[in-house]
Amino acid sequence: MWRLTWPMLLIMVLNFFVGFTDIYVAGLISRDVQAAIGYVSQLYFLFIILGNAISIGTVALVSRAFGALDFEKVSAYVKHSLIFGLMVSLILMIIGLLFHEPIIKIAGFPLQIRTIAETFFVIFSFALGSNYLLIISSGIFRASAEVMKPLIVMSMFCIINIVLDFALVFGWGPLPALGYKGIGYSTAIAATVSMVVSLLFFFTGRWRKLLRGSWGIENRTIIQIIKLGWPAGLLQVAWNAGSIILYHILSRLGSESITALASITNGLRIEAIIFMPAFAMNMTASVLVGQNLGAGKPQRAARLGWKIAFTAMITLSLLSCIIFIGADFFASLLARDPAVLKETARYLRVSMLSEPFMALSLVLGGALQGAGDTKGNMWVIIFCMWVIRLPLAFVLAIPLGFGALGVWMAMVVSMMFQGFLMTVRFYRGRWKTLKIDGLTTGEQK
Repeated sequence: MWRLTWPMLLIMVLNFFVGFTDIYVAGLISRDVQAAIGYVSQLYFLFIILGNAISIGTVALVSRAFGALDFEKVSAYVKHSLIFGLMVSLILMIIGLLFHEPIIKIAGFPLQIRTIAETFFVIFSFALGSNYLLIISSGIFRASAEVMKPLIVMSMFCIINIVLDFALVFGWGPLPALGYKGIGYSTAIAATVSMVVSLLFFFTGRWRKLLRGSWGIENRTIIQIIKLGWPAGLLQVAWNAGSIILYHILSRLGSESITALASITNGLRIEAIIFMPAFAMNMTASVLVGQNLGAGKPQRAARLGWKIAFTAMITLSLLSCIIFIGADFFASLLARDPAVLKETARYLRVSMLSEPFMALSLVLGGALQGAGDTKGNMWVIIFCMWVIRLPLAFVLAIPLGFGALGVWMAMVVSMMFQGFLMTVRFYRGRWKTLKIDGLTTGEQK
């Protein structure tokens, strides 16, 4: 468990520094840029969702096939997921470039940051293909327990992105000072270079032999990837659409709106310190559960799921205490405006109350995805977002007049329900008897 988790944890740390640096540099420019990049990140993630969905379906299939030592299926899944991901990303890139203005308008961006948001969205759209192949290839390597390859790639992405954030925004040496546009270009360049390196790994070691032969498309394999991936895709669409609505609720707070938007952008980046070990354990649970089910050991898969979940709860509880106590200090790392600093600190203190429940949700949700129970994971999270979080956030923030605090409170309540319901789903154990493409999950006979 630890051998798989520590490289994934470092990947999460590197992801944190990338997001942190983007927001930090944006804050050096203005709070408008800081608010815009946070809002655009939520919107852009809707375009990344299908890549994540393909990756989740592929991880479930590839980890199960590796556990069963069925390398012919491993080869087929890898080839089809890479081709399918590239095709989808190109279609979405064209949509993003042609319709960026109405997309930004429909998303409800405040007028004063709309132009900045459109610029970021166009730049990010150009990098869709690179992001898709990077996400899918990293998922493939994780599923095969080759976690050092994604770590190497993410290290490169982190270094390039952070250096170029400063170099392109402020102009270092011969590089031009592009202002806020440099934040977008740094991400696009880092994603492209890292994607090339990730794909080169498929020409080394056992992958060179596994990926020989035809790269033709078979409908049956694509359908299998879609069958496992669509619930994850729908889940992420629902989650991010809900997050955009949450941002829209904050944008309706009048004079407080920009402060609230900048505060949640800062808060989520700082909260990523908490997310890092949870997401690392999420990916570990997904791979280990999938591989053990492929090997015909469902009871061992269940034991590992619970152990990882309880480890995550303890870890996140300790980290949340540190951030709760030092909320003002952590907020000051990103916020310069006094009002944004105060609201960011309040967001952090409220949000820390939900972290143990978030740990349960993430880890057990990852275990369910690794088992192929992507539908169960989907329904739990969609219910908590759309039936609990959004209605409660609206009522508390606007009719009852709690403002941004009402939104923060609704987020905590919904996460508590999400952790509880995910625990119930995993405990019932129906995922142990699922079959994926003929690979059984039952005990070996």
